[in-house]
Amino acid sequence: MSDTEIGMQGEETGLSSLKLTRRGVLSAGAAMTVAAALGRPNFAYAQDLKFCASLGWTVWESGRHIVNGYKDAIQRLGGSLTIADANYDIKKQADQIAAFVASKPAAIFITPADAAAISPAVQAAVASGIPIFCGDSYVPNTTVTSTAMSNNFGLGAAGAEYIAKRLNGKGKVALVSLPSNESWDQRTLGARSVFIRFPDITIVSEIAFALGGTTTPRQVVDNILTANPELDAIWCAWDGAASEGTLAIRAASRKVFITGIDGGKQSFEYIKAGSPFALTMAQSFYEMAYMNAFYAHEVAAGRKAPRFVITPSYAVTQDSLKNLSEIPDNYDQPGEALKLGWPRAL
Repeated sequence: MSDTEIGMQGEETGLSSLKLTRRGVLSAGAAMTVAAALGRPNFAYAQDLKFCASLGWTVWESGRHIVNGYKDAIQRLGGSLTIADANYDIKKQADQIAAFVASKPAAIFITPADAAAISPAVQAAVASGIPIFCGDSYVPNTTVTSTAMSNNFGLGAAGAEYIAKRLNGKGKVALVSLPSNESWDQRTLGARSVFIRFPDITIVSEIAFALGGTTTPRQVVDNILTANPELDAIWCAWDGAASEGTLAIRAASRKVFITGIDGGKQSFEYIKAGSPFALTMAQSFYEMAYMNAFYAHEVAAGRKAPRFVITPSYAVTQDSLKNLSEIPDNYDQPGEALKLGWPRAL
């Protein structure tokens, strides 16, 4: 996506159809604030606010949900929004943030692809006095206004627990990690914290994948399968690897199952079909973005925002999807998972 200017005026802010519930860090306080604001029939924000979003990526389903979350929030709550896509380019995202600071918006939204690398740019943005809101990942060595993200350590642990239980505590496992972002790396640490408790589970291979490199996730999983003929399961730090790994497992005619983290229509389709893709820990990317925009409006109105909002995640398996006539694409919008009967896992 190229930089786009999206001018959107919010005609109505009484979103009675969105039931925003919160659990986790500062969850109860966040829920009360959102419910109180959206429950007031005459509640309105200033309509001339200008917001900017520097997104580390907009590809994959996660990127699409993040973009939609920001767009919908600004459309409903008011203001205008400029979106810039860095497409995993660290320098480009740092330059985008600097340019947005110079334009002096009411707030800047940032979804980092490499949080540590853009930390100096975010520090400079914070020093400018402009409220900074981060989604999907915290940025080390900065104190931004608010961050909305998943419990990444918990996501990694949950996938590993699923594997350990399905293998009855005994088997050979490979890991495909994603260490380029500190928050994403927490998933691997979470997985290892589980596997270490099972002495009869052996991690036979761990490959650290680099986004933007020349090797594809499919090639990584192909190599893992070739090198490990007795492999039982593959834990992946994100669904892109799990989806492509599913194709590799099928092509090799192996009895190996695979897990991922992210969620989305494509992943759900693989899982529902009974493929080797057995579990995804589905994140709420839409809600991350929406919470950023909501609290940016709150701060602009002179109210407080929580330092952290831990957005919901759901453990999605074939059982979660078998009774659904359609694959859900809006599960991460507030209240929709409840309609599907999906309990919050994290």
